[in-house]
Amino acid sequence: MGTRSGNLRLGVVGTGYLGSFHAQKYAAMPDVDLVALVDTDVDKARARARELDTKAYASPEEILGRVDAVSVAVPTSSHHRVARGFLLRGIHVLIEKPITETLPEATDLIRIAQRKGCILQVGHLERFNAVWADAAPALREPMFVEAHRLGPFQGRGTDVDVVLDLMIHDIDIVLKYIRSPVRDVHAAGVPVLSSNVDIANVRLHFENGAVANLTASRVSMTRKRRVRFFQQDLYVSVDYDAGKTQIIRRVPEGDHGTPQILGEERVAPAGDSLHTELASFVRCVKTQTPPEVDGRQGRRALQLAMRILRRMRPS
Repeated sequence: MGTRSGNLRLGVVGTGYLGSFHAQKYAAMPDVDLVALVDTDVDKARARARELDTKAYASPEEILGRVDAVSVAVPTSSHHRVARGFLLRGIHVLIEKPITETLPEATDLIRIAQRKGCILQVGHLERFNAVWADAAPALREPMFVEAHRLGPFQGRGTDVDVVLDLMIHDIDIVLKYIRSPVRDVHAAGVPVLSSNVDIANVRLHFENGAVANLTASRVSMTRKRRVRFFQQDLYVSVDYDAGKTQIIRRVPEGDHGTPQILGEERVAPAGDSLHTELASFVRCVKTQTPPEVDGRQGRRALQLAMRILRRMRPS
C-alpha cells in the first residue's frame, strides 16, 4: 500500500488482543497510514496485515525509518526495550499500560522522550471514557473514593498481577482527582487461577485526609466497572459499562431551613474510548502538544501499583 501525503505513518508492535484493536482503529483513520504490523509470530502479523491492507514485519528494528509513530502493545516485560528503540530514533510512542516493568525503565523512557522531543503517551484508557464529560466538572476535592473493577477470568494479562493488569486504571483515576501524596497503603491479594495475584483490595490514605478503597478481580462471575466519589455536598457515581453518571448534590437550605438534595442521572453519548485515545495520540503527535497521560503520569501510577504489591508481599 502507498502512503497519502501529509498523513502520519503509524505502526503497531504486537498484534495480540489489544494490538489488533489498535491496528483496526488506525486503519480507519483518514489522517493516518497504517504502514506496519510487527509481531514475533510473523504469520499472525501477516494475517492481520492482509485484513488491513498493510505490511507485516518480524521485529521492531525492521520498521525504523518507515514510521513516524507507533503503538507498543507487547507484553509488559518488553515495553522498555521496544519503546526505547523507537524513541532513540525520534519516533513517537503510545505504550500500553503499565508503562514499563520497573521504575528505572520508566524513568529512562521519559528522559529519552524529553531529549528527543517525542510524544510518550501511556494507554490509560479510562481517561478517554465519555462518562468524564459529565463527572469531571463536578469533582473538586473528593475525600472518599470507592472503585470496583471486576470481570471473569480471560486468560490474558496474567503475566502480571491484577493490580498492574486491571487496578492500575483506577489508580490512575484516583491520582488524577485526589491531588495529594499517598501517606499509607493497606493491601491484600491472593492468586486464584493464575500464579499471580488475581483478586486484590487496597485502601489508600492520603496526606490531605482523603481515602480511596479499590477492589480489582479477574476471577469474578460478573463484570463490574464502577467508581464513586464523595466530597462535601456532592456524590458522583460513574458506571463505565452502562455509560452512566449519577450526581447528587446538597444545595443551600430552603425557606423552611432544611437542606435540599437534588439528584440527576446522565447517560453519556455512545463512544469508543480506544478510538478517542488513539485519535488523541495522533493529534498530539501532529500538533506537538502534551498527551492526556504522559510518561510521568504513567510512572506515577506504576510507582503506586508497585508500592501496593510490596504491601501484599512483604519481604
